[in-house]
Amino acid sequence: MCGIVGYVGKQVAIPILVEGLKKLEYRGYDSAGVAVLDAQGISVSKSVGKLIALEKEIGENYSQSCIGIGHTRWATHGRPSQVNAHPHGDCGQDFAVVHNGIIENYLELKDQLIEKGHLFASETDTEVLAHLVEDFYQGDLEAAVRKVLAIIRGSFAMVVLSRKEPDKLVAARKDSPMVVGLGTGEFFVASDITAILNHTRQVYILDDGEMVVIQETGVKVTDFAGNPRVKEVMHVKWDAVAAEKGGYEHFMLKEIHEQPRALRDTMLGRLEEEKVVLQEVDLTSEELAQIHKVYIVACGTAWHAGLVGKTLIERWAHLPVEVDIASEFRYRSPLMDQHTLVVVVSQSGETADTLAALREAKNRGARVIAITNVVGSTVSREAHDVIFTWAGPEIAVASTKAYTTQLEGMVLLGLYLAQVKGTMPANKIGEIIQDLKNIPAQVQEILDQESGIRELAKSFVGVEDAFFLGRSLDWAVAMEGALKMKEISYIHAEAYAAGELKHGTLALVTEQTPVLALATQREIFDKTVSNIKEVKARDAKVFGMTYKGNTSLVKSVDQVIYIPETRDELAPILTVIPLQLLAYYVSVARGCDVDKPRNLAKSVTVE
Repeated sequence: MCGIVGYVGKQVAIPILVEGLKKLEYRGYDSAGVAVLDAQGISVSKSVGKLIALEKEIGENYSQSCIGIGHTRWATHGRPSQVNAHPHGDCGQDFAVVHNGIIENYLELKDQLIEKGHLFASETDTEVLAHLVEDFYQGDLEAAVRKVLAIIRGSFAMVVLSRKEPDKLVAARKDSPMVVGLGTGEFFVASDITAILNHTRQVYILDDGEMVVIQETGVKVTDFAGNPRVKEVMHVKWDAVAAEKGGYEHFMLKEIHEQPRALRDTMLGRLEEEKVVLQEVDLTSEELAQIHKVYIVACGTAWHAGLVGKTLIERWAHLPVEVDIASEFRYRSPLMDQHTLVVVVSQSGETADTLAALREAKNRGARVIAITNVVGSTVSREAHDVIFTWAGPEIAVASTKAYTTQLEGMVLLGLYLAQVKGTMPANKIGEIIQDLKNIPAQVQEILDQESGIRELAKSFVGVEDAFFLGRSLDWAVAMEGALKMKEISYIHAEAYAAGELKHGTLALVTEQTPVLALATQREIFDKTVSNIKEVKARDAKVFGMTYKGNTSLVKSVDQVIYIPETRDELAPILTVIPLQLLAYYVSVARGCDVDKPRNLAKSVTVE
């Protein structure tokens, strides 16, 4: 996620802004910038890359202004570049805006503003905000910002600076964090407490739908309609390291808890009532009619997302799909030509084996769609079409939110292909879209019950082997659950298609072998239960997972983990959450380095 810092007070703003941005570097970013207000107007400095480049851009003889805003950007709309970096201004350079999140209807608003004569410089959604403030401004910055808030859709934390009202910052938030730091004769605004911890430990935590006006004389908090809000002062007791993690013990746990936000962001602007809108993908029905086969190519966790994608695309779009491990793909001489669609999946967009597979596919004439988390990455530049996942950067090596947003990307792609091919009626697509919109809240519901998973972890702490079982989509998620357990707790964990147990695996099952069995696929629920009984007959301790309301599974297992009810195709996004938490708490209990497991790297850039 991007980072925001703002300051109003008696000190020179730029050193405070740059220091705050440095405290946010751990979040990941590709460009940075600051804007301050002095006698000459709004002065903006921006650069691509690390903050040292921004410091060079600012220079030693910087403005002595005591009010300003700063930003570190993780690219979403528009590649990483100086012109796309924040802050963004309006036509007359009367306003500057920094923004985290995604403005869902920015293209529609941009077209309207262009018709009025506004000139845009960047590819970003954020620049729309600056022009909207300019368009609405009639001598009252607060009123102008409220009018903007009334028409934009999406998630955002935004701060506005104006030379027309040089004594104040106006900020607002919806679905993206923002805090206000309280000092004596000086005040701060930031997307993260970390950025201001060196200056104050007294903060307001803004809630969704709140707006704040910050001046040297004080802070005023209202709702978007202007009604006053009374805020309770929070005293921050965390140290700097804990603050980076948002108070969580590890980055992995923080990122697990960020998944409701990441899932909401990934679907923003892409879902209408009965239609999926993928502006990044331009496949006509005529072009898609020429596609006879789909390959999904990825590594590790992304490959597990591909296994889910295979079922969704085959079931919804009626296209045959093969899923390949990227490191093996080229070496088996896959049959590809202009009638082949290749979907490559990579969190970083720099995975060496996946890039090699992408290039091989293009050389053979295939159409390539990428699902990736990083705008401007090599994969995103070289693919014909891209579906970006808005997970934000992951610090922990073990992937969590990148995986669930990849699953969501597969859902979007599967529905889009079905929509273009006409293999699914619009009302059925609409039903799935409505269920998909419920997923973030359902993920939060699971996270709110994590104490039960923490207790369950005690059953795995002392073991050396564990099995994960499932059928169909449950098997794909079981593989991801086993991988999480292996990579951060160092327990030997294996996932099996439950029907394969009797073909050799049962020989390894003993009373010392805990088994986690997923049973969410309704059509084959009874078959999964039969496989569970096979391992129970060998004295294994079995933990089952199924939907709330399904009371039959409790008769066949030692303990049941319940997830909110959804359609089977969307269940993988929910079932993986308890598995992530389980691996995390087992790792903590075993004293492992959760965020940096041994021998592993975040991005694999060599074959």
